Amino acid sequence: MGAMAHTDASQAGERAAVDPIRLLAIRETPLSVDEVFAAVGDAAAGGTALFVGTVRDHDGPGDAQVTGLGYAAHPSAAAELRRVAEKVVADFPVRALAAVHRVGDLAVGDLAVVVAVSCPHRAEAFAACRRLIDDLKAEVPIWKHQTFGDGTEEWVGV
Repeated sequence: MGAMAHTDASQAGERAAVDPIRLLAIRETPLSVDEVFAAVGDAAAGGTALFVGTVRDHDGPGDAQVTGLGYAAHPSAAAELRRVAEKVVADFPVRALAAVHRVGDLAVGDLAVVVAVSCPHRAEAFAACRRLIDDLKAEVPIWKHQTFGDGTEEWVGV
């Protein structure tokens, strides 16, 4: 039985080496930290880094109170998300990677983005996860529309 489990783990590791991008999505439905974390599980990974971005109750000029927020994505956003993920995989020893971003109307406290990366060691996992979220925010055409308590609004990232 132990040999069988070892074989299964080795095969999972071999699959990860072939395509470590396990989950990429832009969704209108609530996000799950558990789903993203499970997607990056890999027996050869000694470190997993996970980032969760949530809707906060303030932002913009003067840290104004946020009363409403929505995300919109360009039709090319999914392809750009894959391109960003592929760059991270090319630059780091990634065993598994996952990234999901929410679109539509969100409330304060909702999950807006969840990304995770597993690598052989923790330092690599942290660095790869940081690059993934930073590049996602900078390069994937997903825009945030905020409404503030004083009735003003702004688009971010457009």
